Amino acid sequence: MNPSVDPILLEVMKNRFVSLAEEMGAVLMRTAFSPNIKERRDFSCALFDADGQMVAQAAHIPVHLGSMPMAVAAALELADLGPGDAVLLNDPYRGGTHLPDITLVTPVFLDGKRPAFFLANRAHHADVGGMSAGSLPLSSEIFQEGLRIPPVRIVRGGELDRDLLRLLLANVRTPEEREGDLTAQLAANQVGERRLREILAQHGVEETRHYCRALLNYGERMMAAVIAGIPDGTFAFEDVLDDDGISDEPVRITCEVRVAGERAVVDFSDCAAQVPGCVNAVRAITLSAVFYAFRLLAPDEIAHNAGCMRCIEVITRPGTVADCTFPAAVAGGNVETSQRLVDVVLGALAKALPERIPAASCGSMNNLTLGGVDPRSGELFAYYETIAGGAGGAPQGGGASGIQTHMTNTLNTPIEALEHAYPLRVRRYELREGSGGAGRHPGGDGVIKEIALQCEARLTLLSDRRRSTPYGLNGGDAGRPGRNLLRRGAETISLAGKCSLVAKSGDVLVIETPGGGGWGSRHREEKS
Repeated sequence: MNPSVDPILLEVMKNRFVSLAEEMGAVLMRTAFSPNIKERRDFSCALFDADGQMVAQAAHIPVHLGSMPMAVAAALELADLGPGDAVLLNDPYRGGTHLPDITLVTPVFLDGKRPAFFLANRAHHADVGGMSAGSLPLSSEIFQEGLRIPPVRIVRGGELDRDLLRLLLANVRTPEEREGDLTAQLAANQVGERRLREILAQHGVEETRHYCRALLNYGERMMAAVIAGIPDGTFAFEDVLDDDGISDEPVRITCEVRVAGERAVVDFSDCAAQVPGCVNAVRAITLSAVFYAFRLLAPDEIAHNAGCMRCIEVITRPGTVADCTFPAAVAGGNVETSQRLVDVVLGALAKALPERIPAASCGSMNNLTLGGVDPRSGELFAYYETIAGGAGGAPQGGGASGIQTHMTNTLNTPIEALEHAYPLRVRRYELREGSGGAGRHPGGDGVIKEIALQCEARLTLLSDRRRSTPYGLNGGDAGRPGRNLLRRGAETISLAGKCSLVAKSGDVLVIETPGGGGWGSRHREEKS
C-alpha cells in the first residue's frame, strides 16, 4: 500500500522544489556574462526525478521547459554517469531545440550507482558559431547554424574538461562571454544540488521521493480535471508562417484536438512537410507548445510537471515542420514556429471554449542578431534580442501592449545595458499605437524599436506575421502585421521578415512588431 499524502506537506514540498529551481535561475542570472542572460533572463531551470521526469520548474521560458525533458533523457543515455559529472548538449536531434540553447544536466547521486535526481538548466547563448553572428542564420541545413554538441561530459568527477572547453570556445565568436555563461550554468546546478541535499537531509530520501511521485500524480489529476471541463469532440484549426526565409511560400501549420472525457489527443500530422529554410521544429518544441497551451487552462496552483502531460497524447509526423528530421535547419523553429504551434492549439481550443480562449498574440519573437567588430575595443561582438509585441484580447479584457507573449518569457535588454555592451544606439522605443486589433476587448499594441549602428555589422532578422495577421476571435479584428525597415541616409529600405545583410555604420534599423488580435465584436447584438 502506498503511504498517505499529507496535503499540507505536498504543498510545502512543491514550493520548496519550485524555490530550488528559482534560486538556480537567480544564480545563473547574476553570474552570467552576456546581457542576453543577465538582463533578458533567457534561461530556464528545473528539477527531475531518477527517471528523467520533470518534478518542478521555475516560471522561466515555456519553450525551454516543455522541451527540456528530452534533453535529460538524452543525458541518461550516457550510461556510466558518475558523481560529480555534468552533461552538456545543444543538438536539436538529441534533446535540444536550436543550437544557441545550451543545456547543462547534473545527475545527483545518493548511495547507489544510479542517479537519484537530475538538475538541469538551459540558457540561450548569444553566439555558438555558424554562418552569421548570433547563430540564428537564414540556414538551409543545421551544419550552417553553429557548433552542434551531442550529450558530452563537460565535468567528470568534479573536474572540468578543459580540453573540451577549449574546443567549444574555439568555435564561437565571443569565447570569453561564452565561458562566463557556461560557468554560470555550472554554478546554478551546484547551488541547486546543495538545496536539494538540504531537503533530503530534512525529509529523508524516501519521503522526498514519495512526494515527488505525489506531485506528478497531482499534476496528472489537475490536468485530467481541466480536460474533463472541455466538451468532448474534435476541434481543428489552421494557420501559416509567412515563409521559411528561402521561398516566399507560406508554411501551413495545422492542429486537430480530440477530447474524450479526461483525455486529449493533439494531432499535428497534417502540418506542411519540412521546408528548406530554418523554421522547422523538432518534436520537443511541439510537445512544449502543447504543454504550455493546456496549462494556460489550469488553475495557478497546479504543479507544472511531467504529470500534466500524462492525459495528453501528441501526434506528429516525422518529416514535417512540427517534427523535422536530420539535417533540417531549425534555428527559427524554436522561436517562430513554436509561436504558431501555440496559435493553432489555442485556435482549436477556442472552438470548444469560446468564452475562455484569447485571440492570437503577436505570433513572433521578432528575433534580431547583430555581429561585427566593436570599434571601441577591436573585439568581435554578437548581440541577440527578441522584441515584444501585443497580446491578444481575451474574454476577460484587452490584451497587454509591448509584452513578450506565449513561448517566450524574457525581458527586453535595457537601453543602458545595450548601449554599454555594444556599438549600438537606441533612437526610438515606444508602443506602436493602433496595431492591436479592434474588438470588445482590443488586442495589445506592438512596439517600434529603432537601433542605429556605429559600425559595419552582419544583421539577421527572423520574424513572422509580416504578411499574415494575428487572428481575432468572436468577431474581433486581426492585429496589424509587423514591418522591418532599414534607413540609410535619406533612403528607406523595406526588409523581409526573414533576412540577412551587411549593414553599414550609420544605418538605422526599424522594427515594428505586430499587435494582438481583438476579442469580441465591438457592437454587441441586442437581444430581442
